[in-house]
Order: sequence, then structure tokens, then C-alpha cells
Amino acid sequence: MDGIRGVAALYVVLHHCWLLSFRGYPANNGPVWLGWLLYGHLAVVVFIVLSGFSLALAPARRGWRLGVVNFAQRRAWRILPAYWAALTLSLVIASAVTPSLHSGPPNGRSVVVYGLLLQDVLRAPIPNNAFWSIAVEVELYFVFPLLVLMRRRAGATVTMAAVLLPVVALGVFRPSFATADKLTGMAPQFAPLFAAGVVAAGVVAAGARMRRMRWAWLAAAAGTPVLLVVVANGSVWTVNHYYWIDLAISPPIALVLAALAAGQAQLLARLLTSRPLRTLGACSYSLYLIHVPILLVVSRVLAGRYAAPGLPAFWVMLGIGATLSVLVAHWFARVFEAPFQRRDWTGIRKRIQTVKTAVRGLPRPGFAQERRSATSSAIPAP
Repeated sequence: MDGIRGVAALYVVLHHCWLLSFRGYPANNGPVWLGWLLYGHLAVVVFIVLSGFSLALAPARRGWRLGVVNFAQRRAWRILPAYWAALTLSLVIASAVTPSLHSGPPNGRSVVVYGLLLQDVLRAPIPNNAFWSIAVEVELYFVFPLLVLMRRRAGATVTMAAVLLPVVALGVFRPSFATADKLTGMAPQFAPLFAAGVVAAGVVAAGARMRRMRWAWLAAAAGTPVLLVVVANGSVWTVNHYYWIDLAISPPIALVLAALAAGQAQLLARLLTSRPLRTLGACSYSLYLIHVPILLVVSRVLAGRYAAPGLPAFWVMLGIGATLSVLVAHWFARVFEAPFQRRDWTGIRKRIQTVKTAVRGLPRPGFAQERRSATSSAIPAP
């Protein structure tokens, strides 16, 4: 699972390198051979399915029983410290160097809305364009105990249908939900994605006959038509129909996870458990949290000034921006993830002091505005 997280996080980084280098998204105005980088949203789909799957593994082994209080505490320690630290970093960069794409500079409302993870229901200037999905993830944590209870009482089919059918009906009868801006609005289609991961985790406690099913072949059979539709219709159509693409691609992802849990797809398993991918996966959450402000700084300071828009800018973003993001994420995970997972209280106090120092160092609005005005022409349009 760490390997999958690492690959997905790196793909999101590459997607944003593309966005900061080529204009006209969701149209592919870059080289055809880079067209596969337009679909960064689908990496978030992988994260959501994988999240449901990984969280449900332990309850599945215990007869679908969950200690709700313990679950909530573990999730809070896992998600919030690194998120709040990344929020502080993002606020500093958005105020002092460059605001996030399609947003003005952050303000007090940004601190409150994003600090309380309300960005999917309340609007505020955006400190970090990647944070919308963190709010979705946390919202799904509140649903998780109910999904586990439904799975225990009613079975996999009823659980999946109870989550999927209302979302399909919503997309059919309220099409505005199927075309909503996912940076500022709710993403109801992610609930069935999360539920698909929860249901797929049941394979770890299933009987031998169920575990012997050809999960990998089923994943290929379910995923191939979706990929063909994406290729045939292109990036503009796909981005405008992510609501339905998300729902269609989640079963193949869940089936791949089931195959890995059942001991199938050994070649893929060896690749995902290789040391480079496990190392990348260990800092994947930090990489997702902090890569956007880093890429924006590289775009403004280097690529926007010294490289022409397009492929030259992309090579700068890839060689410097992506590399720097991974290196900083590795450090960030050691500082703001590991101590909180180990409950290292001495280390935690040091991290809190680091965040307080950074907050005190936030620049005055006038200074930030002067810096933005002096360099505003350096950012290429996405």
C-alpha cells in the first residue's frame, strides 16, 4: 500500500508540473507523449479507494468490528499534525511569494476555513490547491464506522448499493453535482469510491474459494473499457465527466487491491514493495501536502523567468520542482509525521515550537503585495 501511495503522490506532482508549464488545461496543448499527465485527479481516486481499503483491513479481520474512539484518535494523529504544518507553510508562501492558482492571497478566513477542514463547504482564498481532497478524506472518516456496521449487518452488496445508488441518482437528476468545481465544492462521488475500498478489504477474511477468484483478471476486464473511453474522448471530455469516470474506475482499482491482498499479481506486488517505492510511499502524504507551494515557488523564481512556456518550463519543473518536492517531503515526514505516529512527546513539542516560529514570521500584507506585484508576470497560466 505504501508503494501505491508513493506512485499516486508522485503522479500528482508530475500533473502539477504539467499544469504550470503548459496552457489551456484541460486541453492537451503540450506534447502528445505527455498527455498522460493531464489526469492527476484520478490519482486522488486511487487515494480514496486505497484509504477505504487500508482502514477496513483490521475490522475485516475482526468480524467487521471497530473501536470508534480508538479509530478517531489514530486518524487525528495521522492526518492533522502534518496537515496543519503544511497549511502553515502554504500560508507563508502564498502570502510572501505567490498565491495559489486561481485564488487571491490568503486571509484570516482562509486560516479558519482550512484549519477546520471546511474548505469543501465554505469558500475562502486558497492557500494550497491540493487541500480540497484532505477535507473529503476527513469527511469520509465520519462515514467509515457506519460503513463497517452496514458491512457486518447487511453484507457487501447492500453496503455498496446503499452508498452508490443515491450518488448515481444525484448525478442523473442534479447534473450540477456531476460538473461541480472539485476545488471548492463537495465531491459526493467519492463516497462510493471509499465504500468500494471498504468492501474489497473483505477478501482478507474471505474463504479460500473467494480468495482464489481471478481478481486481477476481473480488474483488467472492468478497467479496460473505462480507459478506452478516456482515450477515445480525450482530456477535455474526461475532465468534464470526472463524476462518472470516478465511479467507473473505482471498481477496477478495488479489484486490484483485492488481488494484491489475496496474494495474486505477484509481479506488481514485487514492484510496489521495492525499496524506492516503499521509501517514496513513506513520505507520500507529506509529498501530497507540500508539493504545490514548492512547485509554485520554482515556477515563479526559475521556470517563469528563465524558461520559455511549454516544454522548456516543464523540464525545469520536473528537474528542480519535482526533485525538490520529494526531498523536502522526506524531511517533512520525519519532522511532522513520524513523531506524532510514535507519540514522541518531546519531538512533538519541538515541532509545535517550529510551527509557532513560522507563524510569527508571516509577512505583513503590504510586503506580500509588493512582492507579488513585482513578479506577477512570471507565472505561466495553467
